[in-house]
Amino acid sequence: MSDLSRRTLLAGAAATAGLAAAGTSRRPARAAARTRIPVTRSEERVVIVGSGFGGGVTALRFAQAGVRCLVLERGVWWRTGPNAETFPHATSPDKRMFWLGSTPTIFGISADPFEHYTGLLEQVPGNGMDMIVAAGVGGGSLIYQGMSLQPSESVFNATLPERLDYARMDSVYYRRVARMLRLQTAPDELVGSTTYKPARMFAADVRRAGYTVEKIPMPIDWSYALRELKGEMKPSYTNGDCALGVNNGGKHSVDVTYIAAAQATGLVTVATQHNVTDVAMAPDGRWEVHADRIGTDGTVLEKKIITAQALVMAAGTAGTTRLLMRASAKGAIPDMPDGLGSGWGSNGDRIYVWTDFADDFGVPQGGPVVYGSKEWDDPATANTVIQASLPPLPVNLRSTMIVGYGVSAGRGRFVYDSRKDDAVLQWPKGADDPLYRRIDERVTRITGSSSMLVDTTGAYPSTWHPLGGASMGTVCDLSGRVAGHRGLYVLDGALLPGTTAACNPSMTIAAVAERATDDLVANDAGTVF
Repeated sequence: MSDLSRRTLLAGAAATAGLAAAGTSRRPARAAARTRIPVTRSEERVVIVGSGFGGGVTALRFAQAGVRCLVLERGVWWRTGPNAETFPHATSPDKRMFWLGSTPTIFGISADPFEHYTGLLEQVPGNGMDMIVAAGVGGGSLIYQGMSLQPSESVFNATLPERLDYARMDSVYYRRVARMLRLQTAPDELVGSTTYKPARMFAADVRRAGYTVEKIPMPIDWSYALRELKGEMKPSYTNGDCALGVNNGGKHSVDVTYIAAAQATGLVTVATQHNVTDVAMAPDGRWEVHADRIGTDGTVLEKKIITAQALVMAAGTAGTTRLLMRASAKGAIPDMPDGLGSGWGSNGDRIYVWTDFADDFGVPQGGPVVYGSKEWDDPATANTVIQASLPPLPVNLRSTMIVGYGVSAGRGRFVYDSRKDDAVLQWPKGADDPLYRRIDERVTRITGSSSMLVDTTGAYPSTWHPLGGASMGTVCDLSGRVAGHRGLYVLDGALLPGTTAACNPSMTIAAVAERATDDLVANDAGTVF
């Protein structure tokens, strides 16, 4: 394989499944040059920091109960539709791909610097493990492949608090999320088309290896992909050009489901390009949020101090945990629980480039995901393996992607670094190795002796599924109430104890938020806020 081909493959693989990285440090927004920046104060009933699964669910359910909310989102709206060019393309990176001040490096391959822009991806560096997080209305739902899996009862109860009550989670909250996201599996007509050959090959190889395989529920209106096949719109699904958002639309991400429904109530305001820098307890016991209103180049246009009766942290595992730890370390929120920053897990992510020398996957490859294989009998090593498409590459490298994730006992923790004024993840080397070995055994057996696997996670330890840091049972109760802090809540991936039971996290984060908001509306609305 030529050097150019290797570079092309690695760059495409990274952007598709887990190694596209942006930025090397937490970078503050830039102050407006030679301009006095106005400072404004306001009061709100509820402020929600973040607009992903946790924030979107909270905004909608609070609004439906008559509670007015302000949602603060650091990123932009990424509005899509047939033939749109909203999102960047994995194979031709531009400034839209990266959060402010990022210089992408993938396996040491550096790209030319881009203009500062409130882009889609940010790398949050840690010691031993990096986190890849999203920016924009909809949060991680903008860039996740869309696998929407519900854990089995046995794995759920072995890894999450049984007091969540799986029977009720199953009968009420997971089903509520499934309806909101309008989950569908890919139709056979689409799977049988030319560019979905990698999906068919994966399914056949899984069966040959003696494992079960099934279609994965996805938050996608697959009629868009079928229309692409008919030439009614340019390819986005059918050529795999959907790793960094789906330009054609049809993906039921949080911005077009929960957030759109919340706005329709008239009780929710979404303030984009509002980068929260600090949170604090006000002298009267209410909550203060310090946010910079920024331009798309990061210039600070206005500094806002917003006081609220209730503060919901839904900025994602990295954002929520770091903001709360900074506030605790600096005394802005006193007496935070000792467990803050602990219980962090990677969800066991493992990402491979799969090259098959006996058969040809072909290019381009339809996406994003069709099939997966569950091995959930043993809750201690339960795992899921899926095939994901590569973006449309200029050459045929006979390769596609395999992604695994599952249950691991490995845990890291955030530690506040006063020199950086930031909390930094500390991840023990080899913490996920028992799970990794099982996933590797399965993937090796599935791909067979005629294949080559490149373990990209081994080369670059990272996860797109960070969980924990303000976990239920150590920092919060099951509904996200922070212990000892009336009106302060955590409702995002930080609340989950390092795992979502061999599933990618979206369904469980949303279902836990659905359960929590039922409780908060019934017991806190009208008294706490």
